Amino acid sequence: MASRSFLFIYVLVMFSLAGMVFSDLSDDFYHHICPKALPTIKRVVEDAVRKERRMGASLLRLHFHDCFVNGCDASILLDETSTINSEKTSRANNNSARGFEVIDKIKSEVDKVCGRQVVSCADILAVAARDSVVALHGPTWEVELGRRDSTTASRTTADNDIPTPLMDLPALIDNFKKQGLDEEDLVALSGGHTLGFAQCSTFRNRIYDETNNIDSTFASQRQANCPRSGGDSNLASLDPTSALFDSKYFSNLVSKKGLLHSDQALFSGGETDELVKTYSTNLRTFSKDFAESMIKMGNIKPLTGNEGQIRVDCRKVN
Repeated sequence: MASRSFLFIYVLVMFSLAGMVFSDLSDDFYHHICPKALPTIKRVVEDAVRKERRMGASLLRLHFHDCFVNGCDASILLDETSTINSEKTSRANNNSARGFEVIDKIKSEVDKVCGRQVVSCADILAVAARDSVVALHGPTWEVELGRRDSTTASRTTADNDIPTPLMDLPALIDNFKKQGLDEEDLVALSGGHTLGFAQCSTFRNRIYDETNNIDSTFASQRQANCPRSGGDSNLASLDPTSALFDSKYFSNLVSKKGLLHSDQALFSGGETDELVKTYSTNLRTFSKDFAESMIKMGNIKPLTGNEGQIRVDCRKVN
């Protein structure tokens, strides 16, 4: 009887494990090889955000745009060369992605305290994103570590795979599904727009040409700083509290005040409406789901083991 019980438990455990996705990443990857690495990243990020609150959103966005292009491998950091088609000049990143100097500073400080190059630029991006959110009063989470850095980049893939501000809901769902992310991940991660700003060129069409799903007063207010022509780089906040992690981004969507077309698409009569409503009134639920989705996104196709390299300089291949 005892052997039958053991066999039943063994089969049950094996069945459960079969449904799990194993990752080569671990949250204690640097615990022994460089215990000062994570505190050092945290210190540099906090200093950067203290100097410029907007930097928190910029560092979070770098990690997002990195992971959506062939996985979380720091390819977004590579400069243009004769053999590298830099993602920095893709449509989503050109004259928009920022925070590279902060990543350089982190890399320099981390290599100094570790005494050698053991921390990858990809891991730095993942940890800096978490620490940026925390610095702006958002949730924390255990970042799984052990990523290695790519030796290539792809401007074409960046153009194709980074979601655009003009996407409607079906396109967004398909875009996230391609990365192994579901509709809850889409809504939760879009909530990263509780932080930061967008350039006029990304929301001009929405505030001038859309009428059905936009508050008219909100549109008029945004037009004051975003003319029909010119002023492409003029900034507007993505939600009313651009340097505070809260749920006002979702409250704005319910009020038809989403800045980007792709923001408002999340609350436009589709299947994500209810989750937007939930997040708009429940910061705790949003924070929990955001943290879980960030961990999931950080696990997109990492290079591990002997794959890739640990770059000496995050901007170029060794």
